[in-house]
Amino acid sequence: MFFLYSILFTVAFIALIPLFLWRREKYAAGFWQRFGYLPEFKQDGRPVLWLHSVSVGETQAARPLAKRLTEEFPEYRLVVSTTTKTGQELAQEVFKDAAELVFYFPYDWRFTVRRSLEKIKPNVVLLMETEIWFNFIREAGKSNTRVFIVNGRLSEKSLKRYLRIRTTLRRVLHYVDMALMQSSADARRLLQLDIRSNKVKITGNIKFDQSFDALESVKTDYFRERFAVSEDAPLIVAASTHASEENWILEAFKTIWKSAPDKLPRLLIAPRHPERFDEVSELIKQSGFEWVKRSEEMSDSDKTAEVILLDTIGELRAVFPLAGVVFIGGSLIPHGGHSILEPAVVEKPIVTGFYTMNFDAVVKEFLEKNAVIQLPKLEAEKIPPKLAEVFLELLQNSEYREKLAQNALAVMQKNRGAVEKTIEHLKPFL
Repeated sequence: MFFLYSILFTVAFIALIPLFLWRREKYAAGFWQRFGYLPEFKQDGRPVLWLHSVSVGETQAARPLAKRLTEEFPEYRLVVSTTTKTGQELAQEVFKDAAELVFYFPYDWRFTVRRSLEKIKPNVVLLMETEIWFNFIREAGKSNTRVFIVNGRLSEKSLKRYLRIRTTLRRVLHYVDMALMQSSADARRLLQLDIRSNKVKITGNIKFDQSFDALESVKTDYFRERFAVSEDAPLIVAASTHASEENWILEAFKTIWKSAPDKLPRLLIAPRHPERFDEVSELIKQSGFEWVKRSEEMSDSDKTAEVILLDTIGELRAVFPLAGVVFIGGSLIPHGGHSILEPAVVEKPIVTGFYTMNFDAVVKEFLEKNAVIQLPKLEAEKIPPKLAEVFLELLQNSEYREKLAQNALAVMQKNRGAVEKTIEHLKPFL
């Protein structure tokens, strides 16, 4: 089955070559590193801990864990890998002091994996979320590397897909020393793939343990000054938006401007994917609002623009403390939503759409504690007026807005501790 997997992986890779060439900036980034040709990394006798996070979300979540790992196990050399270009750019910035090497994760062929493992020679590998790469996990395990899944989650959708190859998954998971899962539901799903029950532990979600560091505070101050953010013109932050969502949000913003009796708000849009920056720029341009881009040189318009486009990577967290209201994208379409925890940790009122399947357990708890507003399932034409209604209510009712924000922070504080639980489970092995 592993041979067949490698063949299928190769076929898929060849089929995607035109996409690599067409959008090489995104998909061909780190091309040779993915084949195992990594930057220089000299062995010096100290043990090596390899932390892998896929993209921006996992990289942000890994920050408190990486900090504790370097504090608790200073004898280990930390190296960090990512899969996506955006994740790599963020990791290069946030782990520049903690990690001795930041690089791209190898393509999942045996020869590329072996080349990377031979270069790094890790004693321990930590895979954030549930990155089940067949050849990587198998080859790492066979080379006597300890392999852990940390902050693991497994959706029903992924489980159904994995159950089709249950026998193979059982063989892969044999090489996993321990799977530290976010919730009991995630643990139950993983157990259905026949991993030994004594290897599965529940530690909670590491994202609850995140905090804002000094570097982000500096960036927050920069945004506040450059764009003259103040309570006189409350800022609506539309975070991690996808196609169609920007249109709906801009339509809702037009309604708000017609209806708001005082303190006309401003809007900041942060598209999820960098390749859509130009597309969203055109949408905002056609909306008729005065607008600016974060990536452009500073100008007087920055302080008065009604719409701001955040067309940079890794700066969204620094914007959240300035928000009056935060909308989390990927949730008005059947994508499954994005994390609501980043704005919650800085005590902001949060609005999300109906589709939050990727974060079911988290959203459910926030809803139970009246800590998030979730829109119902709506037809496309009904989304803008509903968004406008919700935004207006929050902007005009400070008591409601503050209560929602306080509840969000309370949920965060209640669920902290996943990093410490993770460290405790890792200690016997490290």
